[in-house]
Amino acid sequence: MASYRVLGAALAVGLSCSGSAGAQTAETDDQSEIIVTAQRRAQSARDVGITITVASADAIRRQRIQEVASLPQLSPNVAVKENIPGLVPVITIRGVGLNDFSATNSPSAGVYVDEVYLGSLALMDFNFFDLQRLEILKGPQGTLYGRNATAGAINVISAQPKLGVTEGRVAGSFGNYMAGDLEGAINVPLGETVALRVSAKGLWQGDGFFYDTLRDRNLGRRADLVGRAQLLWQPDDVWKVTLKVEGQHTRSQLGAPEFFGAIPGPATPAGATCPGDQRCINFLGYSDTDGDPFRGAWSYDPIFNANKLAVTGRIEAQLGGVQLTSITGYIDFNRIWGVDTDASPFAILDFITKDDVKQFSQELRAAGSSDKLTWMVGASFLKDHIFSSYDGNLPALLNTTTFTSSDQRTEAYAAFADLEWQIAPTLSLLVGGRYTYEERSNVGSTVDLVSLPPASFLSMAPFGSPPVTLAAVNAKITDNQWSWKAGLNWKPGPQTLVYGSVTRGVKSGGFFAGVATNSGQLIPYRPEAIIAYELGIKQGIPEAGISLNASSFYYDYSDVQTFIRDTVGGLPIQRLGNVKEAEIYGADLDLAWAAAKGLDLTIGVGLLHSRLGAFATSNGDVLAGNRLPDAPSFSANIGASYTIDLSDSLALRFQTDTRYSGYAFKDAINDPVVAADAFWVVNGRIALLNDDRWDVSIWAKNLFDERYVTQGINQSALGNGFRVYGAPRTFGVSAAINFR
Repeated sequence: MASYRVLGAALAVGLSCSGSAGAQTAETDDQSEIIVTAQRRAQSARDVGITITVASADAIRRQRIQEVASLPQLSPNVAVKENIPGLVPVITIRGVGLNDFSATNSPSAGVYVDEVYLGSLALMDFNFFDLQRLEILKGPQGTLYGRNATAGAINVISAQPKLGVTEGRVAGSFGNYMAGDLEGAINVPLGETVALRVSAKGLWQGDGFFYDTLRDRNLGRRADLVGRAQLLWQPDDVWKVTLKVEGQHTRSQLGAPEFFGAIPGPATPAGATCPGDQRCINFLGYSDTDGDPFRGAWSYDPIFNANKLAVTGRIEAQLGGVQLTSITGYIDFNRIWGVDTDASPFAILDFITKDDVKQFSQELRAAGSSDKLTWMVGASFLKDHIFSSYDGNLPALLNTTTFTSSDQRTEAYAAFADLEWQIAPTLSLLVGGRYTYEERSNVGSTVDLVSLPPASFLSMAPFGSPPVTLAAVNAKITDNQWSWKAGLNWKPGPQTLVYGSVTRGVKSGGFFAGVATNSGQLIPYRPEAIIAYELGIKQGIPEAGISLNASSFYYDYSDVQTFIRDTVGGLPIQRLGNVKEAEIYGADLDLAWAAAKGLDLTIGVGLLHSRLGAFATSNGDVLAGNRLPDAPSFSANIGASYTIDLSDSLALRFQTDTRYSGYAFKDAINDPVVAADAFWVVNGRIALLNDDRWDVSIWAKNLFDERYVTQGINQSALGNGFRVYGAPRTFGVSAAINFR
């Protein structure tokens, strides 16, 4: 009964505040109807009983939303942390996320590019370009989006080819750190029934954010090239076929984390807290006293090279009253990257990682509607092969090198159905379900190579001994899971939607693929599941230029997959395990207001309470009551733009968007040493616009150079730890021209 009282209180708070993250663009000057495909069909966002944030192509450009790490700019209760500066972004929505870095794992928020699921964390490092829109769906989306969408779903929709239209766009920017980008797109008809759209983007950064005092050089230089070609064939009103080929070529560097020590040293000030303070030392006497998180002495190779080829085929056929859709996707991706996880000038825990991902997916669905019923049924198949390896360089303390590998294969099959029944003129019943069967196998190990005399201090084997296997796994797991949804939509007027739903989402079980020193650390973790209760309202007031939305939610969360600190073996690690239970409740609040001619305002607020159940670690039992990682109790997004007409065709626009995130822990243990303090990030832009023909702008991101933590790891057993910080202030000029 306590859970129901909590749910009722949360719903009352959300509805009384009237303003959730419903469907809106980040550009409030356009109050026209927003069309989304959140339910796999084109609908007005106001008719969808899901908490959605939508960003149009123009909003994405204005706010310079260029990658997954930028998504929190769009919506509260959304967090993204990079486990390594410039790499492995992990999305958390309403406190549901993933504490992992391995290519073999899948994000808890399903990411879909043109309806093709990205099944590996390694595939999250991609650039946004030539997009039609972004959709952020909050809450479990398992019925239509499948397993691994317990947090929600991110829909990335590319700009599509158009028949009979010749148009294009060229845009570029240049800023500090010798950074710039150049993007172009062109759409051309190839006859009456065929169109081709080609787009590409190059990004470069000559100076990195980071300065390595050990080698007297900058780190974090960047050189990326991405491209896309789409061919559309639409011979009649029945058939529509689209073929898309995408590629990525990256030859860049990663940044580095900031060191902190665990031991008081001779020069450590009396007020320093060890571990946690940069002025504390590690076992080798190193401390970082400059106070600059982007300056340090690092011992690693910051290489980041990546290559990707992705092919998508989409076939649509309108056969009578039935719409048939086939979506086929193939991805071939590989990368190599280096990381210094002790963040010191000594090779204590340095790694070179190689990931190779091959994925094939196929979805078939049929959809139709009548006066009372809208329906969809379908089936999907996914197969992937992910090989990941870590070359470990650990001579400074452990006097050895290691090799870790994971060879994982997955096959997943699913069947689903989704129905919306108009049971009264203003009332609809929504029901849906998905059954998923999954097989996953993994062959992996960590081996001490015993490579240095006189002996390895990790396995204690003398030099000359054969390699010692510290941990190994050769196992197979299967999952049979049901996802489902039941909801009601009440639409008392054209501008009002009141909705309520109960949803179950699941995330697959799997294998921890990081460095391990005990085979017990490689025991498979179990699937997690969420039952989510949600109630919301979407209200438009066109005559006042206002869009109000609110939603409240309660999550009953079981077998939570999260990092648990493990010191059983010779090397302390963060490994993935399960916490039996958790609960989350809160609200998403949103307001968009065209306050006056040329003046547009947005405000979004996220309220969140999370509570983990009790769980055990190698350091002892943790009592119930901890907060979930990356789950601040309060977050907010505030935006404003003001446009001044200079002539019939010229306008000057001033724009700012601000993000606030409250205090947040970074692990299930709630270690305050690596927690993130509350922070504000403010961005701004001033643009001169000539209708939709060209624009020139100056911009700044993180205008006040806020220093904020996105991730942290406490390795005090080895004498140190590290923190990852968000990017410093960047600024520059941009220009774009459209032609048709």
